[in-house]
Amino acid sequence: MRVFVAGAAGAIGRRLIPRLVARGHQVTASTRSPAKTGELRELGAEPVVADGLAAAAVGEAVARARPEVVVHQMTALAGKPNLRDFDTWFATTNRLRTTGTEHLLDAARAAGAERFVAQSYTGWSNIREGGPVKTEDDPFDPRPARNQTESLAGLRFLDRVVPAAPLTGIVLRYGNFYGPGASESLVELIRKRRMPIIGDGAGIWSWIHLDDAAAATVAAVEHGGSGVYNIVDDDPAPVSEWLPYLAKVVDARPPLRVPVWLGRLAAGEVTVRWMTQARGAANDKAKRELGWHPDWSTWRDGFRYGLSDTGGPARDGSSSAAPA
Repeated sequence: MRVFVAGAAGAIGRRLIPRLVARGHQVTASTRSPAKTGELRELGAEPVVADGLAAAAVGEAVARARPEVVVHQMTALAGKPNLRDFDTWFATTNRLRTTGTEHLLDAARAAGAERFVAQSYTGWSNIREGGPVKTEDDPFDPRPARNQTESLAGLRFLDRVVPAAPLTGIVLRYGNFYGPGASESLVELIRKRRMPIIGDGAGIWSWIHLDDAAAATVAAVEHGGSGVYNIVDDDPAPVSEWLPYLAKVVDARPPLRVPVWLGRLAAGEVTVRWMTQARGAANDKAKRELGWHPDWSTWRDGFRYGLSDTGGPARDGSSSAAPA
């Protein structure tokens, strides 16, 4: 099939394109940066430069590609994470998830595309009450942190608009990313002992290796009905379990432990909630309806053997572990 991947130069796009090409698909890949077109061409795609927030540019790029499937992987999270002012850090990404989605959906419909696959997130966005693991039917957090309300609204928008579009609309809620290009900044914090366990560390995190996220996206390109799917591994776990394990894997000293009041003072409310109250996600629906299963079924193996392309711990870098 002809597949248009918007935001193709990101962590997922760089691993998605070769998989699509290997499956026989003809890929057009968009990026905002002319400097990245060479890399996209080397991966096997036909590159195009387009700003995802410019309706005319998006419409023209998609029209020329004549895709049967459009994949939305556009984000804008370059630079140092700012969890204290989360919505400011995510401001452009939030626009890409709302206005950018509208532009891309309009272009997809005009070009006659039959499927639309959009990146989303599951993690801090889940309701923080009830059981430790949530399905796609569970609600979003009804009381998000004050500086995450706009970011949560962006996720709600995707869930509402994409499956309701007049084509097959699929939302993939990725868990927290790890793997080459997604783990380096996290590992650096851990090695410097700058990521302590706050309070009891009872917040549940769901992880997904970049390769498994890319494989799930290929599955959604090829089949599956309209709807929302959690794309996570089989092993949701509390911070108090995965963080010391990751520290050990990368030969770092055990993480420090700090009380909630000190964590809130030093890192802010978003970090405290994520560390102490977050809920994980179940992947049963994606397995059942997309026919997808993660190769890295548990972060335990993934952290030990999948943080780098050489099969070991990650080294230096600046990428973020969370897609949202």
